[in-house]
Amino acid sequence: MRSDHGALASKSALSAAARGRQLPSWEITWEFVRTLEVGVLGRDIEEARRTWRARWEQARDRLAGFEENAAPVPTPDATPVEPRTRDERPGLVVDAAVLDEPRESRPRGWWLVAAAATVAVLGVTGVLGVHYLRTGASDESQAPAPKPVIEGDGSEFVRDVTIPDGTEIPTGAHFVKTWEIRNSGNVPWIDRYLIREGDFGRPGPCESVDRVRIPDTRPGETVQVSVEVRAPDEPGHCQVYWKMADAHGRLLLPGHRGIFYLVKIVR
Repeated sequence: MRSDHGALASKSALSAAARGRQLPSWEITWEFVRTLEVGVLGRDIEEARRTWRARWEQARDRLAGFEENAAPVPTPDATPVEPRTRDERPGLVVDAAVLDEPRESRPRGWWLVAAAATVAVLGVTGVLGVHYLRTGASDESQAPAPKPVIEGDGSEFVRDVTIPDGTEIPTGAHFVKTWEIRNSGNVPWIDRYLIREGDFGRPGPCESVDRVRIPDTRPGETVQVSVEVRAPDEPGHCQVYWKMADAHGRLLLPGHRGIFYLVKIVR
């Protein structure tokens, strides 16, 4: 099982990238892409590096052409960042029913942009964003996805049962994330697990066990899988990806998209 963590760019860099004002560096782009392409989708690391380096260079060259013809834009003064202190409150158990209530005043802030900003800027090359993980959108130019270890095996994401993407979680709190997935193949699931397979967060990742057991599931049936998570002690966000494996940690559906949770950490 891999335990590498993709690095996140700074808030200012990703914010500028999302607005199309600044292309993130290749290092920032690669760290984000590596977590998804290699850690979650199981692509070959060197092939992914070559493909995305070419896309990044194409985007860089196009943006350079735009900048040559653009009028100068004044740079706003930087906003000072207030120092943050460690939250010493004991962990809270978050009621998922309360968190699921709609909040009309909740903005779609930078934390969500951070998860998709890098690939969004590369949109001029036809690259898809994070939503690609669940929708199954594809690019005909991509290499075929790896086949399941067991022929006829298949899995399909159904829904987030608890903690929808974007839920606000208090710092240091404990919560339980539950997904519902369907056995979409013709192979029974016996002694299988979801394993933690790639994550990133700012300022740090959420804490949890590395794997959770999937109840035995027959073809066509749906099943719910839960993991208990502890939020970081500082505000920010975290996003963690999970993939199906056997008892030895071998990925059984290497070509399938991982499922994930994405939460905002607040005081």
